[in-house]
Amino acid sequence: MSAETYLGIELGSTRIKACLIDGSGATLATGSHAWENRLVDGLWTYPLDEVRDGLQAAYADLVGALDAPLATVSGIGVSAMMHGYLAFDGDDELLVPFRTWRNTNTGPAAEQLSAALGVNIPLRWSIAHLHQAILDTEPHAPRVRRLTTLAGYVHGLLTGRHVLGVGDASGMFPIDSSTGDYDAELVARYDELATAAGATTQLTDLLPQVLPAGADAGALTAEGAALLDPSGALRPGIPFSPPEGDAGTGMVATNAVSPRTANVSAGTSIFAMVVLERALARPRPEIDVVTTPAGLPVAMVHCNNGSSELGAWVGVFAEFASALGSTAGSDEIFAAVLGGALDAGDDGVLAYNLLSGEPVLGTDEGRPLVVRTPGSRLTLATFARAQLFGVFAALSVGMRGLADEDVTVDAVVGHGGLFRAGEVAQRALAAALDAPVAVGESAGEGGAWGMALLAAYRGAVDSGVASGRDLGTWLADEIFADAPMRTVEPTASEVEAYASYLENWQAGLAIERAAIGSIGDRAVAAQEESE
Repeated sequence: MSAETYLGIELGSTRIKACLIDGSGATLATGSHAWENRLVDGLWTYPLDEVRDGLQAAYADLVGALDAPLATVSGIGVSAMMHGYLAFDGDDELLVPFRTWRNTNTGPAAEQLSAALGVNIPLRWSIAHLHQAILDTEPHAPRVRRLTTLAGYVHGLLTGRHVLGVGDASGMFPIDSSTGDYDAELVARYDELATAAGATTQLTDLLPQVLPAGADAGALTAEGAALLDPSGALRPGIPFSPPEGDAGTGMVATNAVSPRTANVSAGTSIFAMVVLERALARPRPEIDVVTTPAGLPVAMVHCNNGSSELGAWVGVFAEFASALGSTAGSDEIFAAVLGGALDAGDDGVLAYNLLSGEPVLGTDEGRPLVVRTPGSRLTLATFARAQLFGVFAALSVGMRGLADEDVTVDAVVGHGGLFRAGEVAQRALAAALDAPVAVGESAGEGGAWGMALLAAYRGAVDSGVASGRDLGTWLADEIFADAPMRTVEPTASEVEAYASYLENWQAGLAIERAAIGSIGDRAVAAQEESE
């Protein structure tokens, strides 16, 4: 194995992925492990035992792909789903099950914090979860002594350090981009508010230390090496880059970390990240202000529901294909289902992909729906068109705030598993944004590859190879200078067709809200009863 190799690990919503690259960013091997969130006592969670087991399984899968033991690498980085709530006591014991970004029970806290701090605090941010626990007088709240994200938790297991990359930290509490740290004025305001609500601990005593891309975030400990690789082949001492959120690694993986660049990540959730030239004129509830891994301000439009419902329907078609004796793989079936979607025409078929609450739309729960007019043509193409456009619909609603702010974007890059299905998803996104969209060969690798690049950037900073270059310049020079990209521009008819669909889709949201109010989730009720 070459001496200069970098390992990126990302804990996504449906897969834990590991990616090993060389110094030029070329992928040498990948590994993965499938997992799913659970709804327990009304809250979405992942058991921490599954975090550890999945981490080991993804790493073992990667080593298996190498067909040789892996003793060391030049650097490691860990990424994961942003936001959520991992709260520990003074003995470092988890106080309540991990509460993920998907939960929408924090409405009162988010509303109070947004008003008190003068910035938009989304439902899924860590500070909203903490403050909701305080408002609800949950028994564990007075005992909280440490807060972190999933990436920060795994990083701590492997290095013993309570730190976080600035991009991930910006989804816990607002960051001041001029200092690269938590906004001191807003921290003071929060402490005053929390003290009045009964809190006894200062916020900065709970939050992880903030680090920018390229900083020293510790090294693999002996305990961390044994956790990641129980075989004992992996040696401790490997340097770590700051742990980051999946939004940050998506920006890195698409070279969208400089002002006027943007990316859209399409997976279980879907979100757009637009790197800003200037601050927004006013807080907007549909837009989160976070940062790049280097600390530049970013407008984030995040939707809880992405391509999961489309994936579920593709699974149904896969079962049907299997029943007929077909051995087609999932990517092949995805491509077959979506193949005629953009040429289907507007035939009155609508699809709502809401499996959970969608803050952008003001819904606390979800009910996936397909609805059509009696005179509509229900074909594979019209059904696929409705599902595909439905993936991007809530995002389109949230993006209107950026249009009002006159934000300029030179380039939009799409990434995530949805874009492995060929050009059709890329064309649909371009129609939704009414802008050119590029997709690179790494679009399906996503965050694990982006995290490996952040590990490589720390190596370049340590060795002096970065030569004072910021993250965006280093990526442009060393990784993406010759990277192949395919770009599509939407046609006027595609933009018009999507706009017509979106208008009908928004009008039909009353159907979605009626379904939420009238149809209980029997599967969830049965699961909770069995537990």
